Amino acid sequence: MGAVVNRMSQGLVVTLLGGATLKISLFSSTYVNYVKPGFRPFLIAAGIGMLVLGAVRLLGYFWSPAAGHADAGSEEAAARPDGHTDHDPTGHDHGRGPSVAWLLCLPVLVIFVIAPPALGSYAAVRTAGRPVAPPPPAQAFFPLPADRITDLTMAEFAGRAAAAPETMRGLRIRLTGFVTDGEAGAWYVGRMQMACCAADAVAFTARVRGAEAPPPNSWIRVTGTFVPAASAGVPTGMVAPELAAESIERIREPAEPYE
Repeated sequence: MGAVVNRMSQGLVVTLLGGATLKISLFSSTYVNYVKPGFRPFLIAAGIGMLVLGAVRLLGYFWSPAAGHADAGSEEAAARPDGHTDHDPTGHDHGRGPSVAWLLCLPVLVIFVIAPPALGSYAAVRTAGRPVAPPPPAQAFFPLPADRITDLTMAEFAGRAAAAPETMRGLRIRLTGFVTDGEAGAWYVGRMQMACCAADAVAFTARVRGAEAPPPNSWIRVTGTFVPAASAGVPTGMVAPELAAESIERIREPAEPYE
């Protein structure tokens, strides 16, 4: 019985894994919560491969004549003509032990029902202060237009604040991210950036001044002016640059939550 359950569980788990991978990559865009968009073709290929391997495993079990013989043999052994059974004399039924292998399916089923969201304010707080890649030299930053609002990514805003703060002095900047609480009543707008997957994501944040904080984890688009600080020149990620807010707009979470 244990071997049967193991063969069945192996095929079922691999099939469910393949289906879950295709669900988040082929039939939705949920995969961007875990990896960069460029990995989509690889996820689709992996999902198809697992689905085929799992299906072959299951079909091989159901169509194999040996499967029926194994079941018949286990029934005959469980009820012998002399009245003895295969139960342990201590009263323990070892035939039920391997059935726990079916629990391997539960984590996979969770992906179908509850897909974990993208990293948010909690992860940003946990990674705050973690050193990230140093920004490019000041000459690498092109001048920003002075006659209109400029949209910057959180990473570029932090990079300019650390290496070239003069390129943003007196200009109107617009940032998009989620709200994160800070210490002593301060609050931040932040966004996660990942090199490969969510496991290596780091947070870029900016402290917002002059406005009431929206609820934590809510997504906003904040427009304001850069506040030059003594932290200019400090490595990116060590100190959050500041933005004096003029307006704040509540928005829906972007289709690609990471930078």
